[in-house]
Amino acid sequence: MLSETENMMSWILSWFEKTSLNYELSLFLSRIIILAFILLLAVIADYICRYFINTVVHRIVKSTKAKWDDVLFDRKLLNKLALTVPAVMIYFLIPLAFPEQPVALSWILKFCAVYIIAVVLRFFNSFLNILLELTNRKEKLKDRPIKGLFQTLQVLIFFVGTILIISVIVDKSPLSLFAGLGASAAILMLVFKDTIMGFVSGIQLSANDMLRPGDWISVPKHGANGRVIEVTLNTVKIRNFDNTIVTVPPYALVSDSFQNWRGMEESDGRRIKRAVHIDMNSVRFCTPEMLERFCRLDGVREYVADKEASSPQIRLTNLGLFRAYLDRYIRQLPECNEELIILVRYLEAADKGLPLEIYFFTKKKEWALYETLQADVLDHILAVIPEFDLRVFQSPSGADFRFLTNA
Repeated sequence: MLSETENMMSWILSWFEKTSLNYELSLFLSRIIILAFILLLAVIADYICRYFINTVVHRIVKSTKAKWDDVLFDRKLLNKLALTVPAVMIYFLIPLAFPEQPVALSWILKFCAVYIIAVVLRFFNSFLNILLELTNRKEKLKDRPIKGLFQTLQVLIFFVGTILIISVIVDKSPLSLFAGLGASAAILMLVFKDTIMGFVSGIQLSANDMLRPGDWISVPKHGANGRVIEVTLNTVKIRNFDNTIVTVPPYALVSDSFQNWRGMEESDGRRIKRAVHIDMNSVRFCTPEMLERFCRLDGVREYVADKEASSPQIRLTNLGLFRAYLDRYIRQLPECNEELIILVRYLEAADKGLPLEIYFFTKKKEWALYETLQADVLDHILAVIPEFDLRVFQSPSGADFRFLTNA
């Protein structure tokens, strides 16, 4: 390189000898000409690379059936990598312009090296973002919380790139800098504690399929009850049903418990489980007049006929007929999934009466439709209870005491 530089400089200086310029000015102009020639070569190399990418590579990409190469080309990923070509040419050719100025040459070479490293880092960062986008398009992977893994790779790449840039600036080997970092590993672990814990937790959440974007989860400890909108390296973003955003650290979901409603949404129905407390003082055996009146309701006549045929010695009660009526009413609901459990049962009696619980699954799993159906069923139950000469138990209120006082 030194001999080539001397030959080029001597050739240019011999050309300037034919003029009336002195030696110092001739030397300065020679360096300017060489520098301009190097920059011109860098511009030409950049133009050739871009032309090759925009013509040849573009034709190859459009001729393939794959879609991933179209994404890479549309995001101009190769154009970002092509920025290194003129910098590399300048890096190797710039000594021709500054052969006798080692200090200036050293700083120019450092600047070129730092620029090349920065461009390569930008290329890999864009490549990982595109790879994440392509991964999210796959049906098997789009619901996986893999964004944290890509963010970890980006942090690692930028960490290595930063070490390389520092090594270029201070003229030290990157290996010596990495070895020096071993002594401060404890400090680094303290600084990047949340990042490390988030990375490990993200792997656990993904490997065990505990969480996906779009899942409805409940984390009462952090006030979260809504849809997961994003899973990153350090946070899990949850949009509550009041449109507030809650951020929860990933390791909190691993160390503490949370409720994921995905199983319910993927199942055949959503459970309705509600109890009405019956005043036990209103429970009595049915008289013939009561049976005649109750049998006018749907389903009661068939139940009475079956009981009288199978067990004529058993006396029927108004509560038993009400339970049979509710069972038939629930089974006739269009939204009821009869392939799952349907129960109308008694719970343990207490000082607040006898709890009569309905237990079934509805085909409507959307929150608003589910709540509407549940309210309609409870409305019907409360309205039909007096038809069976039953009363709902409730604690006395102030209005009850005023009624007794006036009486």
